[in-house]
Amino acid sequence: MYRHGIYVSEQETSMIAPLNGTAGLQVVIGTAPVHLLADPAAAINKPLLVYSKAEAIAAVGYSDDFASFTLCEAISASFAVVNVAPLVLINVLDPAKHSAEMEEKTVQINSGVAVVEETGVLLSTLVVKNGEETLTAEEDYTAVYNADGTVSIVLIEGGKADGATNLTVSGKKVDASKVTAADIVGGVDAATGAETGLEVVRQVYPKLGMTPGILTAPRFSTNAAVSAALQAKTKEINGVFKCVCIADVDSGADGARKYADVKEQKERQALTDPNAYGVWGYGKVGDVMYSGSALASALTAYTDAASDDIPSNPGNKTIAISAMCLADGTEVLLDQDQANVVNSYGVATWLNMNGFRLWGNRTCAYPGNTDPKDSFFSCRRYMSWRANSFILTYFQKVDSPLNKRLIEAIVDSENVRGNGYVAMGVAARDEIVYNEDENPVTDLMNGKITFHQYMTPYTPAEDIEDIIEFDPDALVSALS
Repeated sequence: MYRHGIYVSEQETSMIAPLNGTAGLQVVIGTAPVHLLADPAAAINKPLLVYSKAEAIAAVGYSDDFASFTLCEAISASFAVVNVAPLVLINVLDPAKHSAEMEEKTVQINSGVAVVEETGVLLSTLVVKNGEETLTAEEDYTAVYNADGTVSIVLIEGGKADGATNLTVSGKKVDASKVTAADIVGGVDAATGAETGLEVVRQVYPKLGMTPGILTAPRFSTNAAVSAALQAKTKEINGVFKCVCIADVDSGADGARKYADVKEQKERQALTDPNAYGVWGYGKVGDVMYSGSALASALTAYTDAASDDIPSNPGNKTIAISAMCLADGTEVLLDQDQANVVNSYGVATWLNMNGFRLWGNRTCAYPGNTDPKDSFFSCRRYMSWRANSFILTYFQKVDSPLNKRLIEAIVDSENVRGNGYVAMGVAARDEIVYNEDENPVTDLMNGKITFHQYMTPYTPAEDIEDIIEFDPDALVSALS
């Protein structure tokens, strides 16, 4: 082609923009009052992304009964106590499965409305009678949930109960106590492939395009089987991604009632993984109790969000709680020495030092594992986050020609990003190199390329000491 003039062309950008999942994305597995929804089936064993309390209520319903509905606890901890978003909610409560018979009762009618003072009633199972005559929904009455979860039966004018003074009601109600550790752990149906419980974590990235940052199962994580499953799920999500989990160290009747008992309880729950962060003790806001995992997870996500979405250390960060307590509500006031004993077991707790704060830097691998990358929660999270970032950023380069340009593009892009984290004071070193001795010709011919990345996130300043000495020479000088 004959050319005469000025021409412009474009080539691929040498620097590759990073694609990072939200560093502290909370994925919470638990129970919710989904019977309050128009379509409860749409909120059972599905990952639901919410950015506000209103969205969360629309997605899974809401109740202040945190002991029964643990997802509501996480919703309140994140949006009301800490104020951080987003959340991924996975509800395992199935009203069709986790229900019980409601005793037949008589309710009084006032101004055409009868209130069933019972929460969890399943409207689809409600049987309403006027004497011996069974009423028909939407013909004789309309049943609706009230804000507190009770049910109002509104009589329709001209219906079979017109003029009645009371009604007899029966049916079924949700029974959250029937949700077991096995429901939280979940599984895969061999016939249909349907996933439940923690197995649904696999769906988070394919469905939402976000990588899990923190897995929690508030209150249920005191069960050893759930703790083990949480730890297992932090590895190789979708075959490649990593995250951490935050687990409750049981403070109930059969758990650690005193700080000195935490070590034994941690061992009973088999909390030993570098990706696990254990928390002993509930937090109170007034009279409302929140499990330690729900509060610590929200605080960790908030700390990340305040640090340019880079995994940061939640240790010694204040939180708006008024007291620490055990599972039965008994208040506990630890001093620093006692809280440090808890920390020495590789477990965090709550310390009141000019306001309550999360106290503890170590993962559950400590003290058995003292490698900084595994024993410090902030270091473990940073390295997993950077690994996820590498996968997400350079996945587009898979199947590209394995040439020098590809190697240089990855090395240059990643080092610009790593140098940025070093300049920000996040890490002492964050560098990637291509070593020829790690890439034999046989590997290159087979399409395999290996990079070597050096990461040194700063460890927390866990022990600061000031040596104070009396200087007699200064006294002599002053009086001379």
